[in-house]
Amino acid sequence: MHYVAPIAFEGEPAAAMAALRAAIEATPGATIVREEPDYLHAEFRTRILRFVDDVEFAFDAAARVIHVRSASRIGWSDLGVNRRRVEALRARIETPKRT
Repeated sequence: MHYVAPIAFEGEPAAAMAALRAAIEATPGATIVREEPDYLHAEFRTRILRFVDDVEFAFDAAARVIHVRSASRIGWSDLGVNRRRVEALRARIETPKRT
């Protein structure tokens, strides 16, 4: 099991959910299978071999973060595909830290 840091956001959780949804929908092979006010589950299908990876997002409005769980359905290693996918989504939606 590998840790994935939560995705930070500012503003309203509904706006963060909308940004996450848009980022997922813009990702080839992605399908949103379940969405609730504080939860989103998406499936990502690989282009060539059609493997399915599950990614779950749980919104913590009080902490202003989105917790992430990403896993391949089969196999022992995905060669870092899930982590790269989550980090690409993070880059699209995370609020930059102000210094």
